[in-house]
Amino acid sequence: MLMSLGRRLGQTVFVLFGISVLIFAVFFATPGADPTSRIAGKNASPETMERVRHEYGFDRPLPMQYATMMKKLFITRDLASYTNRGQLVVPEIIQAAPITLSLVSGAALIWVAASVLTGTLAAGFRGTWLDRGLMMAGLLGISIPVFWLGQVANLITQARWHDTWMFSWVPGPGYIPFTESPSGWFRALIIPWMVLAVMFIGIYGRVLRSDLVAVSGEDFMRTARAKGLSPSRVMIRHGLRTSMITFVSLFGLDFAQLLGGGALLTEVVFGLQGVGRLTYQALSGLDLPLIMASVMYSAVFVVLANAVVDLVYVALDPRVRDGR
Repeated sequence: MLMSLGRRLGQTVFVLFGISVLIFAVFFATPGADPTSRIAGKNASPETMERVRHEYGFDRPLPMQYATMMKKLFITRDLASYTNRGQLVVPEIIQAAPITLSLVSGAALIWVAASVLTGTLAAGFRGTWLDRGLMMAGLLGISIPVFWLGQVANLITQARWHDTWMFSWVPGPGYIPFTESPSGWFRALIIPWMVLAVMFIGIYGRVLRSDLVAVSGEDFMRTARAKGLSPSRVMIRHGLRTSMITFVSLFGLDFAQLLGGGALLTEVVFGLQGVGRLTYQALSGLDLPLIMASVMYSAVFVVLANAVVDLVYVALDPRVRDGR
């Protein structure tokens, strides 16, 4: 157990190191990527360029620049933005992270519950009108762009019918901290949760339905039916557990990707200052410290998600634990 944890920790450190080196190399080692001109501004004099280069340490060897940036990011945590001078990037990430975490976690609960329900029902009634209807609805959800659906939701809840009893409870776009008002936090995020979850409900429901149909002919399923178990019990107790392996794998990657900034469009549409929007602003201004901090934040969640998925695999399929 300790060896497994040590190996996983080593892999995590190696992956984060590789990502940090890659991002640093793209913005510093690539020809023409010197950030001095972006900081000094257009048409800056040679004296100004030299002063900026010395002030930010760009005249030092690249390995020393990389080591200095990593020290400021992870140890002293005083890494400052190149675009907004004096603004520390780590507090910005810390401030944006709870917004993204709240958005993605609520949406994940909705899409997991809804997709398990629709996938199981579609598989249990495959070939019927219910199966076809659920799969068509899922395909429709996959096809709708999240920014369009979000704008429509805002039009309905914020403009057209906001003064009616149906949506008068919906606050304006933005985020309300949970510590400030739990009910306000919930009311501000319920619509973004549903908008973000729609596409994933369609994807996960269709994947789960396919896996359930595929395992329905396996020997262990036929044995369970031969023992006299009801079709619903066979489907839920035996088929669903095995079919969840693919489901869990997809969930781990998607959840980590959304936490790392993949929910950008939803954040923009609903006025949420989360990590996705912060990363977009950093990329627009080519602000390397903020880009580095946001990418490392995203990488940590991806690595952690993969570790959690491995543990869930063992719980779902004992053969993984036995090495078979």
